[in-house]
Amino acid sequence: IDLPGTEFAQLIGEEQPKLPNSSSSSFFRSFHFLRRRGKGVVFGAPLTEEGIAQIYQLIEYLHKNLHVEGLFRIPGNSVRQQSLREALNSGMEMDLECGEFHPNDVATMLKAFLGELPEPLLSHRHYNAHLKIADLMVFDALGNKTSVADKERQIEALQLLFLLLPSATRNLLKLLLDLLYHTAKQQLSNKMSAHNLALMFAPHILWPRNVSIGNALMLYSCHSTLTR
Repeated sequence: IDLPGTEFAQLIGEEQPKLPNSSSSSFFRSFHFLRRRGKGVVFGAPLTEEGIAQIYQLIEYLHKNLHVEGLFRIPGNSVRQQSLREALNSGMEMDLECGEFHPNDVATMLKAFLGELPEPLLSHRHYNAHLKIADLMVFDALGNKTSVADKERQIEALQLLFLLLPSATRNLLKLLLDLLYHTAKQQLSNKMSAHNLALMFAPHILWPRNVSIGNALMLYSCHSTLTR
């Protein structure tokens, strides 16, 4: 991928990322504020291995309930979700098999956790690189760029970007993509295809605040390929 000097510097961490159509200074102020919050808080806090350990309880439970129709699409019960949120934030080890919670409650809280991270899971630093990946197309025999997505190069480029992520982020991403992959494999029962899952999760994984419609469509296309 061809990144201008400034965008490459952001990618490797030499410069702070410039967020599209939003105030980067306000973003980093909120990030430092969240770092000072009490230990044990999972939702809205910077990603840690301890936080992932709490969220893994949700992922493990969802793996056992992939057959549920509309998983990740149909919202659960708000009262039960608040109870689940409080339990996770307290560091409590949950018994999700007790029947108190529905799979839709758990799926909704997983999406909420991702959506409330101080920055997208795939990092604002990588935003411009992901836009370039979405634009990777196949070339014809004459060397002309076609309108056909080069899925092999897109996946290779995404895998390289993943290696640049912090270990905690990479670990959670691996768990999440594995869950989405197995969810899509059960689409005959849960009615959630790779297309539907990409639509549900792309905003929580990468999209910055106030992303443009055009860029959102490009990113959606790229992440749909990744989920497949």
